[in-house]
Amino acid sequence: MAAHRKPRPHPLGGHTARTAATLALAGAATAAGLDGTAHAEPQLTPAQVKAKVDTLYQQAETATEKYNGAKEKADSAERRLNAMRDQAARKQEKLNSARDQLGSIAAAQYRDGTIAPSWQLALSSDPDGYLEGAEFAERAGDRQTAAVSKVRDQLREIERLRGAAHVELTSLRSRQTELKRQKQTITGKLAEARALLARLTPRQRAEVAGAGSTAGHASRSAPDTRDTPLPAGSATAPNARAAAAVSYAYAKLGSPYVWGATGPNAFDCSGLVQAAYRSAGVSLPRTSYAQINAGRRVSRSELRPGDLVFFYSGVSHVGLYVGGGRMIHAPNPSAPVRLAPIDQMPFAGATRVA
Repeated sequence: MAAHRKPRPHPLGGHTARTAATLALAGAATAAGLDGTAHAEPQLTPAQVKAKVDTLYQQAETATEKYNGAKEKADSAERRLNAMRDQAARKQEKLNSARDQLGSIAAAQYRDGTIAPSWQLALSSDPDGYLEGAEFAERAGDRQTAAVSKVRDQLREIERLRGAAHVELTSLRSRQTELKRQKQTITGKLAEARALLARLTPRQRAEVAGAGSTAGHASRSAPDTRDTPLPAGSATAPNARAAAAVSYAYAKLGSPYVWGATGPNAFDCSGLVQAAYRSAGVSLPRTSYAQINAGRRVSRSELRPGDLVFFYSGVSHVGLYVGGGRMIHAPNPSAPVRLAPIDQMPFAGATRVA
């Protein structure tokens, strides 16, 4: 008879196994906690949120100015491309007309046949008349040669235009790719800033927005934004155009910030400055980094109302100086067009354009 064997007991059975499993899970959770994967994101203080939002808005504004520059170049490329296409179409119409004329001449020659000039003279009943006709035919032949040459010139010009249009189209597509990239950067930074602000209570958000930083410069309703009447700000402007630009900026206080906007109801920083001087009959470039080179540089101590004031090392922000150490500018999506001290951001330079 075969010997019966008792089953070997499991080294961890019953309550012991459950206890071990619980300990293992606890150990895994502890390990996860040690490597940071199970930790909740630390709660930021309002000051920390404000600092991060400030940075995000400045990065978004840098991307906005790059977007504005790329859009300006893309628009210019598109206008040149359309002009080339129109010119090529007009030349094609002329070419078609010239070809039709040549076709008519060729058809007439085919119908009439070709007889050697000496035989035509010998067989003519009116030699004098024939000679006059032959001279006319020679002139007609010269005109035909000129017409053929003109057609060839038109063909070459059309090919040149098509080649230039191809180059312009390539440039336009490159600009459009840059626009898309900068737009994604802008929207991403702004979405991240909104998510950070959403963590705060309404009161904390109001405090951050009114703290006087890039994320929230002195609001229009604050006491120091209404104590400089418009005539006083305009009276010390160096000329009428600068005064008109300052007047325009005052009239736009409270307008919303919208990236890429140049008015009349919403603005980004360089869009506001451009619109203010456009109202005064002065044309400025679209971007802050181009606007700083649009006039004569002035020092901070020389500032007069109407001067353009620039901030950050990349010249990514611009405002319109109105006197008393203050400017009117479009800060960012969290704040409308407003008055603010110029010492709230790193000063990069100033330009007098009028």
